[in-house]
Parts: sequence; structure tokens; C-alpha cells
Amino acid sequence: MQDNGGQAPGQRLLFDPGTTGNRCVTSGLALLLPPTTLAALAASWLQEDCPGLNYAALVTGAAPSQAVLWAKSPGVLAGRPFFDAIFAQANCQVSWFLPEGSKLEPVAKVAEVRGPAHCLLLGERVALNTLARCSGVASSAAAAVAAARGTGWAGHVAGTRKTTPGFRLVEKYGLLVGGAAPHRYDLGGLVMVKDNHVMAAGGVKKAVRGARRAADFALKVEVECSSLQEALEAAEEGADLILLDNFRPEELHPTAEVLKARFPSVGVEASGGITLGNLPQFCGPHIDVISLGLLTQASPALDFSLKLFAEGATPVPHARQS
Repeated sequence: MQDNGGQAPGQRLLFDPGTTGNRCVTSGLALLLPPTTLAALAASWLQEDCPGLNYAALVTGAAPSQAVLWAKSPGVLAGRPFFDAIFAQANCQVSWFLPEGSKLEPVAKVAEVRGPAHCLLLGERVALNTLARCSGVASSAAAAVAAARGTGWAGHVAGTRKTTPGFRLVEKYGLLVGGAAPHRYDLGGLVMVKDNHVMAAGGVKKAVRGARRAADFALKVEVECSSLQEALEAAEEGADLILLDNFRPEELHPTAEVLKARFPSVGVEASGGITLGNLPQFCGPHIDVISLGLLTQASPALDFSLKLFAEGATPVPHARQS
């Protein structure tokens, strides 16, 4: 795939990372996505959309065609590798005019797609859906990071494992493009001891001992705590991270301060009840991570459309497609 508007790998930063906090080198993030995984995902999405006969192919035929991708709402562009993979499966080629992580100001000409008419339209809706959702997550992540940085806080804004089944890789990638930390990708990325684990184990101390035995030296252990006492018990047993869940800001910061005074090397994560509007209230000197499930659960999709145009004609944006 050509990239007519991109920059050399490592050149472009969506956000100034400073010395701490979230770091997002958008031009290199595609390297995280294995080509085989991208191809398999793209094939499964296309199979879902057209598991049998493609009746509309008889309408369009197989003549060489071209279309323009328009961005029709503001936000952050994210998901180019998935868009490319979908159209590669459909035997089409994509030429990009904007790099990953670009700030979109509508109406913006983002890319061109070329290929047989029936193939181009076969990939159209699947590719648009994926790009719209990924860009929506990136846009929300960017807004959350900006809100946190506006307070002077330099910790990590993160997503959660509250993702769409079958679409987690896209949403986690969108978080990264938006400048947020993806948090653990799956159950094997971090030993997270939640309240139900504590209940099943018979207490915080027993739960942490079991987690430490499983994690050994290779994985960190994080423990969800609902009180200062639980947090202190978890830290005493060797927890690396303490998740203070559903604490109000006026409770969160004093609790984190006491915990850090006793265990300065333990990381503190705040989560639960945090929105883009109240996020600044959770930023503080004793908080290392703020995680928001809404970044993947409730991010509105951006509006993109794909418009076919005749050879030699001037492409123009068109109304939103269904």
C-alpha cells in the first residue's frame, strides 16, 4: 500500500511524551500488528458480511474503479492497517493522504482505494466500520489524555479489558494511537486479583499469595481494593499495583497518600466512575494510572464515507452511507 502523505517511521508524535506518562509514536504502531493476524481478522470480517453469494456484484461488474475515503467528523485517524488488510483481501489497493494519528478536520480527503468495482464495494462497509470504530476509540483516548495533561498530571491514562468480543485488537490499537495505555491485553498480561477472586480465596492475603505463586518473577500482580485496610494488606503480601476501585476523589487521594507513604514502590491505579468530564478530579501526585472502561465501551464512531468517482472526474464528499 502506498502512503502519499505519511512521514518516515519514528518522525511523527501525536503527543509530546515529555519524560513520563503516555507515549505514542503513531508512525511505528503498525509494527505491533502481525500481518498474519491482520489477514485472518480481515478475512473473518469479510466472511461475516458476505458468507454466501454477493448479489450486488452483478450490478457493479468487475471494471477497474476508484473511490475516495472522506472523513466527515472531527477526531483522530486510527486503524489504517486494518483498513489496508480488508482491502488487500478484496484485491484492492489503498493510497493514503494522511498519516496514522492525524487530527481530522471535516471534510478531509483521507485516502483513495482502487480495484475491481465489485471487490471495492465488497470491502467498503467492513473497512468503514473498522476505521470508524478504531478512530472513535483513538479520539476518546486523545481527549482523555488531553484532560489529564491539562492538570499537569504525568501518569498513565489507560483503557480496560472492557472491549468488544472479536474486536479487541482494533480497540486496543486505537487506545495506543490516541496516546493512552492499552492496559493488559488479556488474562495472561497481568495477574489481576479482583473482588471475586478475593472472595473465592478467602481474603486479600490468601489471594495475593496465590497470585504471587503463579506470577513468580515474570508478571506483575495487581489487586483490586475497596478500602485502605485491604490496600495495605495487599501491599504487605507483595502486590505490585493496587487498584482503588470506585473511590470518590475525596477518598481516593488520602488513601493513595497513606499507601504510598508505607509502600512508595507500589503503583496506584484509580478506576470506576471516571468520565471525561470528571477525570481531572482523579489526577493527583499519588495516582500512577487512571483507567476508563468508556474509552472502548462508549466511544462514538467517527463518520467516514467512501465515494466512487469516474476517471478524470473531481471526487466530492457525499451524504452519510448506511
